[in-house]
Amino acid sequence: MATNAKRYRYEPDFAVPPGATLRETIDELGIDQRELAERTGLATKTLNQIIKGKAPLTQQTAMLLERVTNVPARIWNNLEAEYQEQLARLQAREELAKDIEWLKLVPTNELVKRGYLEATQDKISLLEQTLSFFRVATVGAWRDGWCEGQFSFRKSQDASCLDCRLATWLRIAEKESESIEAQHFNRRAFAAAVSEIRELTMEAPGVFIPKMKEAFAASGVALCLVPEIKGGKINGAARWLSPHKAMIAVNLRGKMNDIFWFTLFHEAGHILSDSKKQTYIDVRYSDDPREAAANKFARELLIPREFDAALKTTKSISAVLALAEELRIAPGILVGRLQHEKIIGYQHLNGLKQKFNWAKE
Repeated sequence: MATNAKRYRYEPDFAVPPGATLRETIDELGIDQRELAERTGLATKTLNQIIKGKAPLTQQTAMLLERVTNVPARIWNNLEAEYQEQLARLQAREELAKDIEWLKLVPTNELVKRGYLEATQDKISLLEQTLSFFRVATVGAWRDGWCEGQFSFRKSQDASCLDCRLATWLRIAEKESESIEAQHFNRRAFAAAVSEIRELTMEAPGVFIPKMKEAFAASGVALCLVPEIKGGKINGAARWLSPHKAMIAVNLRGKMNDIFWFTLFHEAGHILSDSKKQTYIDVRYSDDPREAAANKFARELLIPREFDAALKTTKSISAVLALAEELRIAPGILVGRLQHEKIIGYQHLNGLKQKFNWAKE
């Protein structure tokens, strides 16, 4: 028998009042509504409204029914509570239906594929799951929070505050980071870890990733490497999950090693120098001074300023290899810097760069 069929969540579109169970119970006992009213001391009209779901079954009524039917009061109370909850859910679904179009902006198929959402043909159920994924109750709350509130971030003008792809990637990074155990943040220890990790740029991902994660966690920073959300304009992110734990996330987008390492150290610069109340998103362009400072941190950590003069004359393969060896960094990082500084063209020496194949690491 095939076992690969998708499982879909079932959400009933109706609510069953406890009166339906009450009707079945008195039928089995051979008691009609008039006789039940006499035995409980309740008005026949009241009982009729309870049976039809037009009046609530109160706790006092549950006690009376327990004496007559021998069905415990807690069962009647539970039936009433479940009924009211389902009524509230149905009403909530009606409200959610007004925002169903928002789902078209969210990469829900990718979230299902990665296991963050359950596959379902019910769009309202999918919307409820998506809101829970973002930890918000309504689409309005998502819009307000993502653009201005607790999810706000430093970004360039080309990254819309309503970009659901960017938001989805960041939320995945947060969820993964929350599950990473880390010590209380120690700035001195993290700065030391960042300096030590710099020498790992010459290693393959299978070597440097576990070492980085361990060193960062020991100093209070959860490092997660998250595959890209197609179309999301983001390289990395940094934020504080709590006063004692920070997060650094890097987008695995088939990067060349120069971009990967610059992004990593850029985010580290935010953690070391900037506010704990802000989330920092590394997108392509930004005129924010904090982003400029993080760029400066990454640039000077990888290639200290005392090598500026040497950079200007480094244009050949042999010169790059010699300077990279002296700097103890991967040659591709040096090539990226030379291209950025326009010392060489963007088409030159790309063979010295390394493209990470994350699927094989």
